[in-house]
Amino acid sequence: MATEEREALDQRERLERSLVEWQEPAAAEASELLQELAGGALGSTQTLQLERLKAAVYRVRIGTAPGRTLVLKRHRPAVAQADRLVVERWLPALGLGECCPKLLAAVAERAGEWVWHVYEDVGDESLAVQRLPWRLAAAVDCIAELHTRAARHPLLPEVRWRARDHGVHFFVANLRDAIAALEALATPPRQVPREFSAARERLLRQLYELREDAPRRVRLMEDAGGRETLLHGDLWPKNVFVSTSARGSATRLIDWDHVGVGPFSYDLSTFLYQSSADERPRILERYGEAVARAGWRLPSNADLNLLCHTAESARYAHCILWAALALLSEGAEWGIAEIMDFECWFAALRPPLPE
Repeated sequence: MATEEREALDQRERLERSLVEWQEPAAAEASELLQELAGGALGSTQTLQLERLKAAVYRVRIGTAPGRTLVLKRHRPAVAQADRLVVERWLPALGLGECCPKLLAAVAERAGEWVWHVYEDVGDESLAVQRLPWRLAAAVDCIAELHTRAARHPLLPEVRWRARDHGVHFFVANLRDAIAALEALATPPRQVPREFSAARERLLRQLYELREDAPRRVRLMEDAGGRETLLHGDLWPKNVFVSTSARGSATRLIDWDHVGVGPFSYDLSTFLYQSSADERPRILERYGEAVARAGWRLPSNADLNLLCHTAESARYAHCILWAALALLSEGAEWGIAEIMDFECWFAALRPPLPE
């Protein structure tokens, strides 16, 4: 075996061992894909190093030159397909293909349970790190442009089918299913702390009250929620990047794993709830001005408060549901802690805007 081939094989084995140590599935497929990228599209064979950013997400450093990095991310097949469509079909159809990282390569596990994607790296300066006023303004403008361009677009039925529905169905279904799962936990499948039962009962009462109010909230979503549009679905500051170049500022949205269709308030509520109370009026004003250029008129603050509170409540119910199911089916200890935490968070949840 030639020296170069031996070095390439050694490197692939090192990458695979690293992924195995992090208990990642499809380590062999991922390491082979990275080796092909380093030796093919990226030029001559380069030394590759992995940096774990979080579970299932890694930064790949190529050689020793600064700035030569990629991002390796593991998906379930359905999410991988939706993310590919975001990059290659949905955003380009809106003229917004530059608003997300490029997908450079992909490989599936032989058993078909996982898919690895390789994306361009947009760096570390998300809004969670660099929350300057001009960055925040550019991010709000990008979100508004996404919502206004996608409203009533012919691709929305495809997005709903391939990805998620974040509208009325998301709210009603998660509320109903979370209640059913919590009711089933009246007899837990494993030993739980003494305070768990009381927390479960308080959380159920909160969900019952929300269910009683659901018809009013559904009517408001249908009457004041505006046109359905394409939603990022997870607009936390860590998923929003704003950079500068000679051409001006550029906003990139990453982690489109929750992409879907629904009212603009689903995305806007996440962005508002993840911003300080002092920032929220300025964000809303900037968003309102941006969507007004497309002929939109936002609902009153009172209606927006209820729309945003409903969206956040639906997300809470979704998380409660999966924690309860994990406890019911697997006896997962983390489900106990999450349910008790959500009881406190739900009780403290308030509308995001001053009336």
